[in-house]
This record gives sequence, structure tokens and C-alpha cells, in this order.
Amino acid sequence: MTSENEHARHWTDPALPGVDLLRARYVEKRFVRHTHASFVIGAITRGVEAYEVYGGLVRVGPGGLALVNPDTVHTGHAGVPEGWSYSVLYPSVDVVREIAAELTTLRGTPRFAESAVHDPETAGVIARVHAALEGGNALAADSLFRVGVAQVLRRHGGVLPARTRTEAGAAVARLAREVLEGDLVDPPSLERLAAGLGVSPFALLRAFRKEYGMPPHTWLTDARVRRARALLDAGTPPAEAALAVGFTDQPHLNRHFSRIIGVPPGAYRRERL
Repeated sequence: MTSENEHARHWTDPALPGVDLLRARYVEKRFVRHTHASFVIGAITRGVEAYEVYGGLVRVGPGGLALVNPDTVHTGHAGVPEGWSYSVLYPSVDVVREIAAELTTLRGTPRFAESAVHDPETAGVIARVHAALEGGNALAADSLFRVGVAQVLRRHGGVLPARTRTEAGAAVARLAREVLEGDLVDPPSLERLAAGLGVSPFALLRAFRKEYGMPPHTWLTDARVRRARALLDAGTPPAEAALAVGFTDQPHLNRHFSRIIGVPPGAYRRERL
């Protein structure tokens, strides 16, 4: 994806299985509230990125790392008028867990303990992963990737604490999520969803927002984009993927996909053919 002021490439490479990559310069781009199934490790090379995460606004400039844990709600936009440029890695949970077990002393489910850090050395390693891949040096890319992820975990990581006893509201929110996941194309209204779970619409809305960081309708859009990504990865044309996950047409998918993934679905799919 390119424009006069912005450009982005979102791709995968056989040298790094289980990892997505994004290299981009954004000026006007605004990422809406969304999540990723993977970890996010973004090395800022120019400008400033600002994003909301864990209820606060953070800013990251050159030499900094934007770190987001899986299934964590966050946004993203320019922190200065000239925008920002970055190189991003999206390693799967399994890949990060493997590196943590092999190259760090972390035991348990790994996580990032911080969401924005100034670490020029590690940011440089992450940026060089992209450069190695684009230069066709698979050995260097794989080596740098493992070093970079291990370094992030050692310096800025921790382990996920054991989950405490589930509250009644959290249980209701999870049941609601299961219902929505089961019917992305024709989901029930908030009123019907709440009635089916034996709670009021307001109680469901409050519980869902507390558990997932966003209301059900925002979560539904995020889930539809995730499902569309899986279909595009499998070779489904964007127009078919749009209808299969509940969007009215391809332009509807395009709008939401770009605001969450960073590139349009057509550009995303071309990098996977």
C-alpha cells in the first residue's frame, strides 16, 4: 500500500514461520481499538507513534519499542505532525513461548511487562530483521529475530500471573463472546444476547467491556477482521471473505481491515500468494 505520504507492506516470509511483518510510514493513519492474536514488537525508526493501551496513552519515538501482548486492546496514531515509521514483528504465542523457554530464564506464559520502552540496541536488532529478509539473507534474519525477541523478553518481559477466581460478570462476558463467535454473519442484538444469558443489556455491556476492553459491537468487528485474515491467508478472494464474515461487501471489509491491520485486504493477500 502506498500514497503520497504513507506506505506500508504487511507480509510473511518462509524464513520466519509463525511471524507476520509490517514495515510502514504513516501520517494520517489511525488504528481503531483492536487486538492481535500474536505479540507485537514495533521498532520506531522515525517520528513518534502514540497509542492507547491499558487505559493510558503512551508515545514512542526513534530507538523505542512499542510492545503489545496478545489479545490486548490498543489503538495507534501519529504522535507528531510528520507521522511515524516503524518495523514491526508479530510473532505467534507459540514462537515466543519457544524462544522464552530456550533463551531466557522465564518460566510460564511469557508476556511484556512494559508497553513502551526506549531501547535503541534492541530496536536496531528488530529493524535489521526486516533488512535481512528484504536482502534475501534468511540465516541472518532468523538469527537476528531470535536474538531480538529473547532480548526483549529479558529486558522488558515477565510471566503471566495465575488467573484469579472468575467473577460472575466475566463468565457472562465469555458466554456472550462464544455466542458472537458462533455467528459472526448474523449476530443477535444486544437485547437478545443479554436476554439469552439472563442478564440486562446494561449489565452485559458493562461486563463485556470490563473483560475485553471494548463493547460487543467493537469486538465483533475485530473478530470479523481476524476471521477475514484467516480466509485471505487460505487464498480466499477479498470479496468472498467479506461476505463470509458478515461484512456487507468488499469496501466494508476494506475500511475496517485497513483500520486494524494497516493495509487493505487486497494488498495483504497479494503478499501471501
